[in-house]
Amino acid sequence: MRAVLPRATDWSAARRDPRADLLAGLTVAMVALPLALAFGAASGLGARAGLVTAIVAGAIAAVFGGSNLQVSGPTGAMTVVLIPVVHRFGVDGVLTVGLLAGALLVASGLTGLGRATRYLPAPVIEGFTAGIAVVIVLQQIPVVLGTTGYGDTAWRAALDAARGWAGHPHPWSVVTALAVAGLILVGVRVRPGLPVSLIVVAATTAVTSILAVPVERLGSLPSTFTAPSLGFFHPHLVQQLLPSALAVAALGALESLLSATVADGLRVGTQHDPDRELLGQGLANLVVPLFGGVAATGAIARTAVNARAGARSRLSALTHSVALAAVVLVAAPLVGRIPLAALAGVLVATCIQMVEVGSLLAIARATRADALVLVSTLAITVLTDLVTAVAVGVGIAVVLALRAVSRSGRLDETPLDTSDHDADERELLDEHIVAYRFDGPLFFAAAHRFLLELTEVAYVRVVILRLSRVSTLDATGAKVLGDAITRLERRGTLVLLSGIRADHDGILARLGVAEHLRREQLIFADTPAAIAHARAALARAG
Repeated sequence: MRAVLPRATDWSAARRDPRADLLAGLTVAMVALPLALAFGAASGLGARAGLVTAIVAGAIAAVFGGSNLQVSGPTGAMTVVLIPVVHRFGVDGVLTVGLLAGALLVASGLTGLGRATRYLPAPVIEGFTAGIAVVIVLQQIPVVLGTTGYGDTAWRAALDAARGWAGHPHPWSVVTALAVAGLILVGVRVRPGLPVSLIVVAATTAVTSILAVPVERLGSLPSTFTAPSLGFFHPHLVQQLLPSALAVAALGALESLLSATVADGLRVGTQHDPDRELLGQGLANLVVPLFGGVAATGAIARTAVNARAGARSRLSALTHSVALAAVVLVAAPLVGRIPLAALAGVLVATCIQMVEVGSLLAIARATRADALVLVSTLAITVLTDLVTAVAVGVGIAVVLALRAVSRSGRLDETPLDTSDHDADERELLDEHIVAYRFDGPLFFAAAHRFLLELTEVAYVRVVILRLSRVSTLDATGAKVLGDAITRLERRGTLVLLSGIRADHDGILARLGVAEHLRREQLIFADTPAAIAHARAALARAG
């Protein structure tokens, strides 16, 4: 428990440079505000639910989470899971799913499941990051064009918006978004120490308001919060809602941990704690439904904005939540004047900064397998969804890794040491005994190749299988070894085993492989003992 609970050292970076975190938090709040409102509305619970989620979940995850840079709140990926729930079970069903998902995430953090993400291959992470950047840009296309787009994926909605805009083009939203994105990209290079995004958004809001530029703005914002309540929870619905809760928890864990991993790559010297991150996200999702909010997770776009804006500690994410709360209570009319196209420009600039072209090219050039995993993950992220992309990317990586490992194993014929034998014995051994040494793994991906090689042995009376260099043995490898022994013995060949490791011998014994060799004492500690037995057997046979 102590390992996943907050500690004083969490805030040491904030004490060194609080100004940087405060400015980064304000910048993220400006980006998070329209996203929170939009995702809340898309979930079916309304814009207020999205704003409550960003405030409450952002603060709790900032304090209890495992990343110094993570910004949490409602996300587009969550709405895909929640929309069917609200259609079937209503608002109470969505809130209950969030509560159950929070409990599952807390349990995952306490049991150490978060560490599993350490085994994600680099091509999967890089492909996922680049794919998410493309998806975020595609999601902003309707806003940039000042129109609407419909589709079950980001690219379909962007295409639909482009078609609508082509029929009735209006340039002001496009000009605003491109100007904001361009100024931010130039500004961060010229003056990296300034809160460029915040300055550009404020200036754009002022200019477009003074000149009465016809662009869509945020508009009126909700200005009240509801008191916490468990009135939505109905125990009889838990069983029906559990599958949706599992999906939300899995998506929340995956998106949060990958977002934290991306944040680590954007800021030198940062390293998140995956188990603590799951705990923080779980606690956030346990509390958010009490205030009427939707399920939350680590948000990659907002986290990237946070890192790029100069954040150094979790104070920035906490500031983002406080700033959003202040907007609701104080500055709602002023913030409502911000052009949506300006915020879309902030996200476009952030996505351009997210993609490390040099890293992508380096991985693509490393090996064909890495290039395949990278491109597959990126493409599926854009074309379908991020959970499928990561699953397919990891699946391809595992298959290719198994293929490479299986090819690393070798079955080599080894010369026998006959230095202590006379000429007649050496001739006898050379003509009738052959020894094979296994090098590497003997498991399901490589076992059948070894079986084919072994069964090609002919015209010998004794085969010695040297197993001391077998690195891995599984049930398939053991079964195939047993099949090879049986086939050789049917030809009248005496099979001897040598150098079996104790743990591998246990596997063979539990599966009943080579049991007759064990009974007849034909398994030896080393190869010289096996050769001595083979020589004696040949001498007895004449």
